[in-house]
Amino acid sequence: MRPRVAAIVVAAGRGLRAGGDVPKQYRMMGGEPVIRPSLARFASHPSIEAVQPVIHPDDAAMFGAATVGLTVLPNVLPAVHGGTTRQGSVRAGMEALAALAPEIVLVHDAARPFLSEALVTRAITAGLASGAAVPAIAVADTVKKIDAAGTVVATIDRSDLRMVQTPQAFRFALLLDAHRRAHAAQRDDFTDDAALAEWAGHRVTVFDGESSNVKLTTSDDFQRAEALRAATLGDVRTGNGFDVHAFADGDHVMLGGVRIAHSRGVTGHSDADVALHALVDAILGALAEGDIGVHFPPSDPQWKGASSDRFLAFACERVRARGGMIAHLDVTVVCEAPRVSPHRDAMRARIAAIAGIAVERVAVKATTSEKLGFTGRREGIVAMATATVRLPWSAA
Repeated sequence: MRPRVAAIVVAAGRGLRAGGDVPKQYRMMGGEPVIRPSLARFASHPSIEAVQPVIHPDDAAMFGAATVGLTVLPNVLPAVHGGTTRQGSVRAGMEALAALAPEIVLVHDAARPFLSEALVTRAITAGLASGAAVPAIAVADTVKKIDAAGTVVATIDRSDLRMVQTPQAFRFALLLDAHRRAHAAQRDDFTDDAALAEWAGHRVTVFDGESSNVKLTTSDDFQRAEALRAATLGDVRTGNGFDVHAFADGDHVMLGGVRIAHSRGVTGHSDADVALHALVDAILGALAEGDIGVHFPPSDPQWKGASSDRFLAFACERVRARGGMIAHLDVTVVCEAPRVSPHRDAMRARIAAIAGIAVERVAVKATTSEKLGFTGRREGIVAMATATVRLPWSAA
């Protein structure tokens, strides 16, 4: 029987040393908020049953905007509020998972957005084997000990030194007990859960971390992270999408996720949003993963009247599940009416929110067919889309 595994993503800190006017976990990196890749990685891992985000009480709006399309996934739990320290925030996440009582829990810092599926798998395996395990990498640089005056007094043997990362893996009952004991003892100064487990008397082992699994702390870290992300996502792909729907009786159309008042409606099994449907096909095309009908067949009654933002969110998560990112989305709407230009900015903002990317990476254009063809006769509406995605070279 496969063990039950949960993950806690800690995102309750202020993280302002990185610069900017928002906590670092909500800063944009590679077109998406820093917190999103970690949540997506855990949510898409086949062994993770539940993902518990922990956020600051003041960050609900930012968290919601950063995780559109993710929080509707069945294994992503509603965010809980953290404490005044990292330790308090992890304990809040642990208590929230107590009713689920997983066998293994992984604790990860949201400011480490580059964790791989392989690292998550190693964490689970190590946690099961020892009950308390942390990813670590060897110290590459020479380490010096200095005195108060800044004078070197010793060179440290680095052969036994390791730099510890997250996700750290524990037997859930072991870590929950350690947190409760520390809270009762009024100890809240542990900088990671491994130190807490050590204090509670448990043996902690290490497993191989990854040099790319960096923590973003300063503005320089963000610059290096942008370069790293660009270097690792060198497989640039482009997909095209096309959709058409006929006009019918009604008083509005859904277009780019925006409800637009109109003298006609549109026919379609879902909400018949041609712009979003074309974008979904473009993204799936870039991934070579079929089309919208393969994943959401119109013959399936569960999609009747469904909001198309669910389809777009799904396609975007397919990109992230393969370790990639959406570089740009471009959609062109063809119709005589309704007029698109008054709603262009709203459509761009809505598409960006669903996709979890910056609005600067979304283009919406509109034209008519000069009264030619079925669009010229106002019988229907057309959308054409192009999606550019970047995947790791190792991706299939």
